[in-house]
Amino acid sequence: MNNILFFLTPKAMCAFLHDDDTVRQALEKMEQAGYAALPILNKQGDYQGTLTEGDLLWALKNLCGMDMRQAEGRRISEISRKKDNLPVRITATMHDLVARASNQNFVPVVDDYGSFIGLITRKAIIRYCYEKLFPED
Repeated sequence: MNNILFFLTPKAMCAFLHDDDTVRQALEKMEQAGYAALPILNKQGDYQGTLTEGDLLWALKNLCGMDMRQAEGRRISEISRKKDNLPVRITATMHDLVARASNQNFVPVVDDYGSFIGLITRKAIIRYCYEKLFPED
């Protein structure tokens, strides 16, 4: 299997944030999606990075003074992020994909222009490997 698109969850089926969302909007979207981290896109659809629950926690403390009213006026673009999930291009190999997934729960996939087209979860990769290693199960 050399085509990573086999594993892709398309953008239309992904939860994500926009870089001009407020801290409060980000909290609500993360709660609704049920994920601990979400990709951040700009209005053009370009991948900008990853926002985690920990990033939001520190933003609430440091940017908003633990005041939810202030969270409505602060943009997630103001948040210092600890670590962004590094994307792969649509032409990446399985080797590239597995290398990235070993250090992050999901791998954003971008086209040649840097536009986010979807993501691949570590779970999907592990499931594929499991089926290859244990076909009789």
